Amino acid sequence: MSEDSAESIETREENPNVDASNVDEVSTANTMRERAGETRVKTWVVLDGNRLFVAGLMALLIFGVFVFGGTFFYQYYLTDAQTADTVETVFSTMIAAIITGVTLVLTISQIVISQENGPLGDQHERMSSTMDFREYTKELTGTPVPADPSEFLRALILESKDYATDLRDSVADADNETLRSEVAEFTDSLIDNADTAANRLEGRKFGSYTVVAAALDYNYGWKIFQVERLVDEYADDISDETLTIFDDLKRALSMFGPAREHIKTLYFEWELISLSQNILYLSVPALIVAGFITTYLGGSAITGESLGVPNLIWMTASGFAVTSLPFLLLISYIARIATIAKRTLAIGPFILRDSQR
Repeated sequence: MSEDSAESIETREENPNVDASNVDEVSTANTMRERAGETRVKTWVVLDGNRLFVAGLMALLIFGVFVFGGTFFYQYYLTDAQTADTVETVFSTMIAAIITGVTLVLTISQIVISQENGPLGDQHERMSSTMDFREYTKELTGTPVPADPSEFLRALILESKDYATDLRDSVADADNETLRSEVAEFTDSLIDNADTAANRLEGRKFGSYTVVAAALDYNYGWKIFQVERLVDEYADDISDETLTIFDDLKRALSMFGPAREHIKTLYFEWELISLSQNILYLSVPALIVAGFITTYLGGSAITGESLGVPNLIWMTASGFAVTSLPFLLLISYIARIATIAKRTLAIGPFILRDSQR
């Protein structure tokens, strides 16, 4: 049984008046991982885990594969390493790969930084657009807009939660029982989702993935679609007061969309700059290791065994793992950025994943 199905059964048990046929159409799981049907391990590796730690795990995997392969599968490695230039060839190739990778990273950094540069007119337009959006948000929430990105998103989420509560109360006495049940299911799902996302956003500092992760958990596009659907299907049964609340809720959800996309864009730039810095830091020791092994440690330079494994295999495996770290770090960062970008391609009430159609 899927998590969404289990959630639907619990909802029907807690709200017996809800029409069972509409439950799966209205409510959704509270986290992006549950809605996408991904395992916790995959989500941690691709999204949640520290990128340096994930790169280290991949390097450890490479180290283990090299030791295992050299010990059990390539019995003639020591002979080949001593009679040919196997070690020198491998690590001289890694030197070229490291230099090429650093050049690529510098190019990415220049592209990202260049987007922040521009003439005075462009900077003024950016500032005006930002201030206009903040003023509009202030009118919506009735309070000063927080400067912290996580608190800004949290304020919009809690505002939509308040409108959802008002909406549920406004249809409590409606004559149409189906309308009452669907609105109850919809608002309960929205409130639970808002509480989950708001709690995860509380106290979070920009620059960490937790801010973006909590914002992605709040599937505002689905909620906008449900508001439009409910208004259209029950137009004859909705009072003017309720219609006004629907409009306010839709406006709050619509404000969250561009706000989240803006924070996500800033996060992408932050991550790409962090990636560039970390790769530059790692490339120096990786280049030293590759150059040292190529120059001084040939196939016949290391003899003996440790723990039943030839020392040459230990050296080759550890050296290759270290020199691979810049590339592995690039993989770990791009995996997260690409996954977030894929899951947020559409803005507004467009559902791209099959799991939520």
